[in-house]
Amino acid sequence: MRSVRSGTKTFVLLREVLMAYVSPAVMAGIGGLVTADKILQFRALTTIGGTSALFALLIGLWLRAKGKQKYWLVRSPQWVVIGLFALGGSMLGLLSAFVTTSIFEIAKLTDFLAWSGHIWIDFPLSATIASTIISWRWRASIKK
Repeated sequence: MRSVRSGTKTFVLLREVLMAYVSPAVMAGIGGLVTADKILQFRALTTIGGTSALFALLIGLWLRAKGKQKYWLVRSPQWVVIGLFALGGSMLGLLSAFVTTSIFEIAKLTDFLAWSGHIWIDFPLSATIASTIISWRWRASIKK
């Protein structure tokens, strides 16, 4: 769907969140099928796709509500905005991995969940990719 006046594509959050889930889940799922790694196939649908969708939703909601009010987001070069969101996404992904593994260790769940050791890779990487794509697509949809 394109805006009539500006010719730019409109930012539809539900579509962006859906693509943020599907894209990494499909790619990781294909990797799991090719390597016959059942844990990677499971992670593709849970920690990889889920983290991407969650971060895309949270960042998209924030950008939709407050993004145009922030002068530096609208006026800065696009690569600066995207780089800062990618850095912020990776930091939030690391923080969420730390909190999640801490909770798993306190509750003694690390022995029961085979994929819990991969959270340190899945969360930061998925959050970085989701925040980069969402900020890029949001920034491309606004007019200066």
